[in-house]
Amino acid sequence: MTVEDSHLLNPPDIRALAEELDVAPTKKLGQNFVHDPNTVRRIVAAAELGELEDAETVLEVGPGLGSLTLGLIDVAEHVIAVEIDPRLAGRLAVTVGERAPSHAHKLEVVGADAMKVTAADLSREPTALVANLPYNVAVPVLLHLLAEFPSIRTVLVMVQLEVAQRLAADPGSKIYGVPSVKASFYGDVRTAGTIGKNVFWPAPNIESGLVHIDVKDKGWSRSARDKVFPLIDAAFAQRRKTLRACLAGVYGSAAAAEEALRAAGIDPQLRGEKLAVEDFVRLAEVSEL
Repeated sequence: MTVEDSHLLNPPDIRALAEELDVAPTKKLGQNFVHDPNTVRRIVAAAELGELEDAETVLEVGPGLGSLTLGLIDVAEHVIAVEIDPRLAGRLAVTVGERAPSHAHKLEVVGADAMKVTAADLSREPTALVANLPYNVAVPVLLHLLAEFPSIRTVLVMVQLEVAQRLAADPGSKIYGVPSVKASFYGDVRTAGTIGKNVFWPAPNIESGLVHIDVKDKGWSRSARDKVFPLIDAAFAQRRKTLRACLAGVYGSAAAAEEALRAAGIDPQLRGEKLAVEDFVRLAEVSEL
């Protein structure tokens, strides 16, 4: 299935909708509205929704004025749009009804904060997450949604370019850190392209990047997260220190941390940025925390 050009929003459409709603994009909510149809088509294509075996229910966070929603509604079986701004949430269904009436029945709008949304707020389980995430809370929102909705099998999000690179970074690189490890806990993470500034209104000061996550069973239970994530946080809290020192607070002493690390086959003198998520999982498995 392809995206129909006729109902996608262009710059004059975006300005007209914003004027109608008396909406001025705010930094507080991280609002930058996509006004370029080509970018919408590119995001939808990068999401690779057609590769899922079952009918896709797409979770979209921060739909704003509906640019991406109108692209997703063409190719998905169902779109659940979570919007914190009540003016935008109230107008979204009207916009889709006006511009894509044959698809309007596929849309469900949930007026909620993406950091607080739960499975109980949705009518069905999402199988994909596709979103232009608010840049000021992109990583916390992404990790919350992955934890809250285990039914999600594929992710395509647009974030600040630097954040995209960090999420997809490999162990040992300078930008590898907590977001990199925690995202890889859920699946295989990779960058999927760069988005320029001028496709947004207002234009941000920085470029954006696309991140794709192929969510998969990596050999451990989701419940392991409660033991694994505190280890990740502690390991990166003091980047210049060894794992033995960083994890002393978790285990009660440096000696106890060293014992656990050696039991997991990890050199206690390494730094956190050298470990892959598999190492942290193995450490959690041998630890009595």
